[in-house]
Amino acid sequence: MKANLKNIRKNRKFSDEFKKQIVSEFESGKFSVPELEKIHKIGNSSIYSWIYKFSTFNEKGYRIVEMKESSTKKLKDLEHKVKELEAMVGRKQIMIDYLETMMEVAKTELNVDIKKNYSTQQSTKSGNDQTK
Repeated sequence: MKANLKNIRKNRKFSDEFKKQIVSEFESGKFSVPELEKIHKIGNSSIYSWIYKFSTFNEKGYRIVEMKESSTKKLKDLEHKVKELEAMVGRKQIMIDYLETMMEVAKTELNVDIKKNYSTQQSTKSGNDQTK
């Protein structure tokens, strides 16, 4: 008797509200179809049929196709971009540290103040003015 239970397939019915929720999650870009498939344990063919039926972006006669590799490729591209940006920030920080050190050396050894002082007030008279 237990052997027959394994062969019985459960048919699930989903409400239209749930289907529209899945479609809105896909349209918002939060999740891809393969991600929704894993999260909700629903076949991708069901999700695609709901997209065709309930999507506000889908025009008649057009098919939405999303490859499983495309979402992983997007993720890898974004991770690569993050690494590039982190490396760029690191190089910029090294340059800032170098320039600050050079300004300190110029101030101590050459008595030249290169750093801008925003707290000092501007002079109102020029040194070239002759007063009568």
